Amino acid sequence: MTESRIIRAAAAQIAPDLQNPGQTIQRVCQTMEEAAARGVQIIVFPETFVPYYPYFSFVSPPVQQGKEHLRLYEHAVTVPGSETEAVSAMAAKHNMVVILGVNERDHGTLYNAQIIFDSTGEILLKRRKITPTYHERMVWGQGDASGLKVVQSGAGRVGALACWEHYNPLARYCLMAQHEEIHCAQFPGSLVGQVFADQMEVTIRHHALESGCFVINSTAWLSEEQIQSISQDSALQKGLRGGCFTAIVSPEGKLLGEPLTEGEGLVVADLDMALVTKRKRMMDSVGHYSRPELLSLLVRDEASSPMRKTSGVHHAEY
Repeated sequence: MTESRIIRAAAAQIAPDLQNPGQTIQRVCQTMEEAAARGVQIIVFPETFVPYYPYFSFVSPPVQQGKEHLRLYEHAVTVPGSETEAVSAMAAKHNMVVILGVNERDHGTLYNAQIIFDSTGEILLKRRKITPTYHERMVWGQGDASGLKVVQSGAGRVGALACWEHYNPLARYCLMAQHEEIHCAQFPGSLVGQVFADQMEVTIRHHALESGCFVINSTAWLSEEQIQSISQDSALQKGLRGGCFTAIVSPEGKLLGEPLTEGEGLVVADLDMALVTKRKRMMDSVGHYSRPELLSLLVRDEASSPMRKTSGVHHAEY
């Protein structure tokens, strides 16, 4: 018999603090407190939630984005830094695995970063979105494959991708091949409209089925007041509504609990980890259902660097 192990998971749908971006991290910590009171052992927050997703880049012409881009830069997160220290402390306090999306500042460049904190508070992984999407390329640099990793956490084997990285099947397969048990998906939310939410549901349910893992998906919420603060144009404001689908999916592709499509809150569900084995017994896409002698994936997983020394010593950071 497969041993049953139950992990209580949460997907958070909350709003950032656009007026006082430095306070968004407090919303993260408060939400962790609320989740802890409900016995949550792993929680996922939205894409680049700290300090906030760059919604301005979706509704403003590039020539008008300079001021907002600089403001985002000034409030972006360094890793490690005070924001990560606060989350680490809260994770350790509540014995909770945390997946947090941040705008990471590394010298002169911003990155869309995902940070996985273990239940001890240790940072297990910091990865960067490998290809920012469309309008996002005006804001973020590109990540590399060094972060395409599945890590062993207090909740199990955890992997993460951001938004349209889920439409890169090779990126997903890279995590699948590392036998992720819990996949953490992050999307911005409050963007594009209902079609975005519909696409999101198809995407996360398909990944759960294909990989035989649980998927925890988190999107952010914007209030009407926040939408109006981003754009005064009523036509453009339509592009900042809808597109929320915070949900948890089983390895069988079933929704666990009611997804959140409006407002703030938590989706909480118990993950029976025995379902991973039960699903993969029938279809293991990177095991008995794969044909590596016919089809395989090559990953260049070294960290990229703008400089390499002729001595052959590779320095990833300067």
